[in-house]
Amino acid sequence: MQAFAIAAGGIAAATARFDASARRTAAAPLDNLAEEIVDRLQSEVALKANVAVLKTADQMTGTLLDMLA
Repeated sequence: MQAFAIAAGGIAAATARFDASARRTAAAPLDNLAEEIVDRLQSEVALKANVAVLKTADQMTGTLLDMLA
């Protein structure tokens, strides 16, 4: 199903974005701390949204299979 692939890609992108922000903060902790915090919060929201898409797609698939069985 396409929703699974899209959500998995979104999770990977959010994780990579969070990781990059953490690495930048570790390298230069006080350069743009506020910007990095905002970037991490956005990554967290994106991750949660994509997990919600996965859960919904899974529930819809289960419901469809129950209807067809």
